[in-house]
Amino acid sequence: MTQPPAIFDTALIARHLARRPQASDFVTDLVLDDLEDRLAALIRDFPRAAIIGPDLERLPQFGQTASARFAFERHAAFIGADEVPALEGDGYNLIVSILHLQAVNDVPGYLARLRARLAPDGLLLIAALGGETLTELREAFLAADALVFGGVSARVAPMIQVRDAGALLQRAGLALPVADVETHAVRYSSPFALMAELKALGAANPLVDRPRRLASPALLTAAANAYLAQDADADGRIRATLEIVWLSGWVPHESQQQPLKPGSATTRLGDVLGKA
Repeated sequence: MTQPPAIFDTALIARHLARRPQASDFVTDLVLDDLEDRLAALIRDFPRAAIIGPDLERLPQFGQTASARFAFERHAAFIGADEVPALEGDGYNLIVSILHLQAVNDVPGYLARLRARLAPDGLLLIAALGGETLTELREAFLAADALVFGGVSARVAPMIQVRDAGALLQRAGLALPVADVETHAVRYSSPFALMAELKALGAANPLVDRPRRLASPALLTAAANAYLAQDADADGRIRATLEIVWLSGWVPHESQQQPLKPGSATTRLGDVLGKA
């Protein structure tokens, strides 16, 4: 099979993550809080569960559903050349992936390989940055590149669109696919404060086709001015969109709810609606 072209430089991502200071990461905190809520709504035991994420030390060791507490095997993302961490065999009842899928080069392959590690009726649960994340910063750099260099460069990574997520889950052979999105507006004192936080989080430009020259002061100033012109509030602070896409799907099993066969209905829609 032909490998898809590499979009993300995963070795560079790993270096960025290794260099970042041990500071609070509000994006990971937000996702992990949401994960707790989603697991708590399930009446299910997960005897064997794994969680994958870019910061091993921040991944939870235990999870809690409405019916049981369980232990997580923790696996670091962006380690080595393989995009899927070395899970220990198969037969998992739950695999959780957080903040990894948005920087995977072969998304269908990633989903299919995780699905293959799950037992029948196992759950795959994924949180990734969505396509509207940092759209303001992307537009500001497009304007700045055009002004300073007379053209545009890829400076903010493309991310997953929620409209594509359900089809990806079905393509991986998962049943009962669900995709939903959580959108947050985060405010910063200036565009430079946002850029500094992205660098501290290890989220600098991860693209293979990134510009090789360093961003000049003129480019950064032009981007900041464009950002302020487009997305500043009345108090001078700027808005940044953070979109978290959640995907879930189950490995097919006979116990799951099944759609009725065509023509098997026993009641006419007109009878239900009170019409002849």
